[in-house]
Amino acid sequence: MTTSDADRPNGLTYAEAGVDIDAGNALVERIKPAAAATARPGTMSGLGGFGALFDLRAAGYTDPVLVAATDGVGTKLRIAIDTGVVDTIGIDLVAMCVNDLVCQGAEPLFFLDYFATGKLAVDEAATIIEGIAAGCRASGCALIGGETAEMPGMYHAGDFDLAGFAVGAMERGAHLPQDVGEGDVILGLASDGVHSNGYSLVRRIVERSGLGWDAPAPFAGDLTLGAALLTPTRLYVRPLLAAIRAGGVHGLAHITGGGLTENLPRVLPEGLGARIDLGAWTLPPVFRWLAETGGLAQAELLKTFNAGIGMCVVVAADRADALTAALAEAGETVHRLGTVEAGQGVAYTGTLA
Repeated sequence: MTTSDADRPNGLTYAEAGVDIDAGNALVERIKPAAAATARPGTMSGLGGFGALFDLRAAGYTDPVLVAATDGVGTKLRIAIDTGVVDTIGIDLVAMCVNDLVCQGAEPLFFLDYFATGKLAVDEAATIIEGIAAGCRASGCALIGGETAEMPGMYHAGDFDLAGFAVGAMERGAHLPQDVGEGDVILGLASDGVHSNGYSLVRRIVERSGLGWDAPAPFAGDLTLGAALLTPTRLYVRPLLAAIRAGGVHGLAHITGGGLTENLPRVLPEGLGARIDLGAWTLPPVFRWLAETGGLAQAELLKTFNAGIGMCVVVAADRADALTAALAEAGETVHRLGTVEAGQGVAYTGTLA
């Protein structure tokens, strides 16, 4: 005996429990063009399947080693949520993953995202994922899949979370770091601002300042404070892959949480350290404002933030000039920071100016 819907006048639906499957389907349709625009050699399938396929041979690899990375955006999300400015936060998500991949010597191939929220707002979610697609296009990797999770009761109204997963490849034996030695030159590539680390401290400093997100940024008067602090993480992938192929790159360090102090030693062999001249570059205004408003010591600034250097490139001394020129031609601002020497950790000379 079956029971008709009419016999269950008080029956519940998934939508009434807070999950709108139709909205999820609408989002998938909305973002398909953005994902399709990221296609590259090796891409085999679009969105909508139970899994995504990628052909390494079609991508040009003969004896590949895969490299994987995962990351999020941290509490920078809080500023995006509070300001409603969500069009670039997806670029941050991609950058935090693919900039790590290239540090291993790998070319990013494909990316997957995880977007979770309490109540799915299709327009907002589409804007966020279109930002992810923009980051993928800029770094040459395909957005081949992801997951949108609508979880009522898990997130406050308007809140969401993001995670990213990137896979890259390199030919066997091409991994980095490799052959880092005493006398190697350390080049620094300028950051585009705070990037995606240290935002719990940033938000405390903003709270101390008494400024709202819509106030003019004291360090960038043409932008609001919120917009200035949402400047997306710089994508270094294409210029660095070209530099690796040109020869002479021994190691790369993505300057994220822990700053120069913690990240640069990760690419140095045991028994070797780095000597960095703090006068080799000028501290960007955003960091000067954060330091002055928060009363930060120089050591704290260098260990929490990138301080204006988003990537370090450790190169053979006889290739330093050529690689500096090539990276500059590719659009990077390059500073000669120092050298690799006997010792451990990072030794600083001078002061940030």
